[in-house]
Amino acid sequence: MISRIATTLVPALGGLTISTDPDAELAPGSIIAANHTSLLDPAIVVAALHRLGVQPVIMATAGLWRVPVLGRALEREGHIAVHRGTARAAAALDSAAAALAAGRLVLIYGEGGLPRRRDSGETAPGAFRSGVSRLARETGAPVVPLGQAGARRLSSGSASKQLAGFLTAPLRRPGFHVHVGAPVRPTGEAAAATAQAHQAVSAAWEVAVQRLGERTGAGR
Repeated sequence: MISRIATTLVPALGGLTISTDPDAELAPGSIIAANHTSLLDPAIVVAALHRLGVQPVIMATAGLWRVPVLGRALEREGHIAVHRGTARAAAALDSAAAALAAGRLVLIYGEGGLPRRRDSGETAPGAFRSGVSRLARETGAPVVPLGQAGARRLSSGSASKQLAGFLTAPLRRPGFHVHVGAPVRPTGEAAAATAQAHQAVSAAWEVAVQRLGERTGAGR
């Protein structure tokens, strides 16, 4: 249901394009690590992954489970609630590990939050928390870096600005681009492994920004 909603919603809001590295692979049991810039970029990422034949298990803030209809759908489809800042946060990684062991692909946002800037400009991935590297090291799963650009044109800033951006998007038709990089296997201690995952996602994001700029003529 979540993938179907995203696949229907995103084309109505703007234009989505996708690219992949030549050696990119979305193999069963992989961790997909994406950058997070907007409340609505998960819909863009899920729509792109659906086009690529993937319906991931999503790790998302537990607050979404309190949203009527959406919360029930997330629960029913086996997505994973992350209770940040509580003793229950570690349980989310256990659930993710179980999903990986079952051959599912798990989508995780390493930053654990949104950027503070208020305008619609692109922003590089912020510092990662340890969740991505911990999950990779504990399970041996590869990390597939995914970079998305353009979501801030759809929704960014204050609550009123985000609502206005969403409502006017069908007329403005903002562009979105998702790039999938080659899998990496973070190694070393926690800090080093986290830095490797962050670097891979940052590189994928840079490609997404470039491809989006080429398509829209931005920066020319």
